[in-house]
Amino acid sequence: MGSKYPRSVRGCLPLFALALETALILSFFFFTSYTGSLPDQKELLEAYRGFQDVTVMAALGLGFLNSSLRRHGWSSVAFTLFLLALGVQWAILVEGFLSHFFRENVVLTLSSLRIATMSAMSTLISAGAVLGKVNLVQLMLMALMEVTAFGTLRMVNRLVLVMDNHISMMHIHVFAAYFGLAVAWCLSRRLPKVAEEKDQTATSPSLFAMLGTLFLWMFWPSFNSTLLYVPSERKNAVFSTYYALAVSTVTAIAVSAWSHPEGKISMIHIHKAVLAGGVAVGIPGPLILSPWIAMVLGLLAGLFSVGGAKYLPVCLNRVLGIHDTGSVHSTFGLPGLLGGITYLMLMMHWVNWTKNSMLSYQLLINTGALSLAVAMGLVSGLLTGCLLALKIWRAPHAAKYFDDQAFWKFPHLTVGY
Repeated sequence: MGSKYPRSVRGCLPLFALALETALILSFFFFTSYTGSLPDQKELLEAYRGFQDVTVMAALGLGFLNSSLRRHGWSSVAFTLFLLALGVQWAILVEGFLSHFFRENVVLTLSSLRIATMSAMSTLISAGAVLGKVNLVQLMLMALMEVTAFGTLRMVNRLVLVMDNHISMMHIHVFAAYFGLAVAWCLSRRLPKVAEEKDQTATSPSLFAMLGTLFLWMFWPSFNSTLLYVPSERKNAVFSTYYALAVSTVTAIAVSAWSHPEGKISMIHIHKAVLAGGVAVGIPGPLILSPWIAMVLGLLAGLFSVGGAKYLPVCLNRVLGIHDTGSVHSTFGLPGLLGGITYLMLMMHWVNWTKNSMLSYQLLINTGALSLAVAMGLVSGLLTGCLLALKIWRAPHAAKYFDDQAFWKFPHLTVGY
């Protein structure tokens, strides 16, 4: 009897995954090493805490965030863990090679592992736009392409635009959002009607998705401050993130009820929009000196996110032919753009107040960096989407979209599944 599983999963996945893992092991053998000096105990503990917080956000937060689909919960959570494990390994090598230009071995530290985990999160964000419409082989290729593109973007920001590590990393939201939208545009030009009935949420999966939202909500201040080393900037980032998250949560619930004819709250809005405040203050957080600024930013981010989740899918799907499975644009793209523009406005205020020509130059550089993140996300996403659209990867048929049974072994067809 023939297998019910797609040939791409049964044939390509084991071969491709094991060959890639073998290549990664050999690369780590020849090109990496641990640092020879013993780190200070306090610095080690602080670095581990930051690494742990980021890992919880990636594995639990983003893992469960997109698990609300009625018949795609297993794939959403497990595929995210797979992408994280693969992406971190590749990100360490990409970051090390681009930083040293292959001139010396990559020294592995907790800080490099933390940065690699944050870089790999770009793939987890983008995957939300295409989950349910691709197989694991396509996601593996997407992870390799995106981590490479994001690492290149960060290298350009550091070496050419001379930007600090924090700002270049915080562009992850807009880069990943528009990368994912570009890939989705190449893969699914308007969702087929045969798949629309499966593109629905259910009560129990929505509860697990809310669990992911709560983990992200709790640890987002750590994410926004972990690459800041000036105490005052780190304090501003932590406080601003918390205030913005609090306000975006209240705003999301209120606006969700307001937008419904019967005043009912949409769980889809809550999954996404309560996080918008944390995304929006990622870039400007260190410059925010008063809590009311962060609160206003959280309010605007919540409004934009709920509005985007309610009205943009119709526009994207019908006009542009983009189906955004996890509302990546309204959760990360729009709030990320809002945060980037706010950062430019705060810098403009400092320029007008101090009359410093160097700040004017830095304002121009940061404007170019934000535009570059969007442009590079779109261009690299289009290239990746064109690659993933090739028939050799045997993408799932439209009838198998958003269906765990296309990828997972079930003991039997569970009643009510």
